[in-house]
Amino acid sequence: MIFGMIYLKKINISFNVRVVLGLILGVIFGLILQFAISDKGSVGSAMSWISVIGSAYVRLLQMIVMPLIFVSITKAIATQESGMGKSAVRILAVLLVTVFISAIISSLISVGFGLTAEGLNQGDAEISRGASLIQRQESFESTTIQEKILEVIPRNPFYAFTGQGANATLSVVFFALFVGYAINVLRRKKSANGDSLVHALDVLSELVLRMVQVVLRITPYGVMAMMANIAATSNFAQMSKLIVFIGASYAAILAMFIVHGVLLAAVGLNPIKFFKKSLPNLLFAFTSRSSSATLPITVTNLEKNMGVPEGIANLAGSLGTCIGQNGCAGVYPAMLAVMIAPTLGINPLSVEFLLKLALVITVSSFGIAGVGGGATFAAIIVLSTMGFPIELAGLLVSIEPLIDMGRTALNVSDSLVAGTVAAKLGKTVDLEVYNSNEVIQ
Repeated sequence: MIFGMIYLKKINISFNVRVVLGLILGVIFGLILQFAISDKGSVGSAMSWISVIGSAYVRLLQMIVMPLIFVSITKAIATQESGMGKSAVRILAVLLVTVFISAIISSLISVGFGLTAEGLNQGDAEISRGASLIQRQESFESTTIQEKILEVIPRNPFYAFTGQGANATLSVVFFALFVGYAINVLRRKKSANGDSLVHALDVLSELVLRMVQVVLRITPYGVMAMMANIAATSNFAQMSKLIVFIGASYAAILAMFIVHGVLLAAVGLNPIKFFKKSLPNLLFAFTSRSSSATLPITVTNLEKNMGVPEGIANLAGSLGTCIGQNGCAGVYPAMLAVMIAPTLGINPLSVEFLLKLALVITVSSFGIAGVGGGATFAAIIVLSTMGFPIELAGLLVSIEPLIDMGRTALNVSDSLVAGTVAAKLGKTVDLEVYNSNEVIQ
């Protein structure tokens, strides 16, 4: 299959087609390993090697995330890229408004599907997951709001660059803003060093962009390997018991994609072109289940295909990995809360409940880490704030990977929409690039 994908590249088959084909081939191959081969030991041995391709691709992307954020945002501030302050406000507005909408829509869809927490069975895995969630809740509640705010300011920026901690991305953004401002002050004082630093940032920016382009070329192979792993190792028997929840989750996710399209149309942009150009970006998010790992692809897509300025693209992508995630911080916690509410004598359709839940979800969406497990962390925050038991999230452990793929794609779509809408409202988007039919990777 790998050599087949190489051949398709040689005969100039488009990048989008190769990514979609990689996903389909990966699923087919994984299902063959799952159901056609009885020796599960051989399957496990095969997947340990196949996973090297997918894991290596994700690691390469993670390797360049922090340099990309730091160089691009520092350069934008140092060179006084126009409208950055207003663009940041617009980006945050889009992220927060859409997560509020996602909470309302997900709540209504959950009621429509008749979801309830009653009658769910607990196995050993579910009991263990529930106990783990309680420990995470206790750890989270032991940190005050003031401490969480201060964590954004890094004691050691080099530690933040390692990606450690829930606020590592925001810490790098803060440090980049600080360094960029300092360089800007040097330039205003007519210091030759300020101009030299800007020149150095230009060189570094070009280098990082080249690194991103090199990594993106192997996207079809990474997607194929990751989907093969998911299809070969998923527990479909357990998933079938929660098929209604899976269906409701994807109905809510689809509804929010429609909301994203409406928002783009409202500011005068063609949503069909947006989703066509974003397809490889969203497919990788779907397979990797990590907004953070997808960040280099997101930023490149915003710049090259949406015509968004470099600084705004990086700011939207970075903020979108930890603020206002529609899927993980919006859809998932809202559905769990609605499932629990009737068991506590609360009407999930009451206006008071819906507004309270949506507001809690919107505020709680700050700081949700863009990695696998972010949705569970969001659910802990929301359910504990609402005074609801958090053990329900542990009962859904068997279907977590399947619904997390759709949630992550939605999170990334929200980042793309936020950056594109902010640039359009600020009149900095290159409409010629946005409206072109060419998809650049």
